[in-house]
Amino acid sequence: MYTDGGARGNPGPAGVGAVLMDERGKVLQEVSEYIGEQTNNFAEYEALIRALRAAKKMFGAKLRGMQIEARLDSELVVRQLSGLYKVKEPTLKLKFAEVARLRLEDAPNMIFTHVMRGKNAHADELVNKAIDTYFAKAS
Repeated sequence: MYTDGGARGNPGPAGVGAVLMDERGKVLQEVSEYIGEQTNNFAEYEALIRALRAAKKMFGAKLRGMQIEARLDSELVVRQLSGLYKVKEPTLKLKFAEVARLRLEDAPNMIFTHVMRGKNAHADELVNKAIDTYFAKAS
């Protein structure tokens, strides 16, 4: 899975994007949702959480036995989830705990990989689509 979160301003209007793929690169599902006024880092965590929920809904109990690579362009979030950095910000601690719970219960064979922004373009497009769609509906 590729996940991305972003905010226009920090904090600002934020969205999440995720692309769930099989091992051959076939897109199985996309997630693109507006999440309100948030920080970039909050949105990065929320994108991963929503991708995990989508995968659980898609695969059910089979998800526990699957090998999952989550690819994020947020080096901070990848290092926090990998245990290299401490999570200091209180709202991110809650998101970190939620990812840990989902991983423990549903996706124990998950690894986190940092990818350069260019390799995460599809998820980034979904973030911008979510924010743009929200503002188009609001006007």
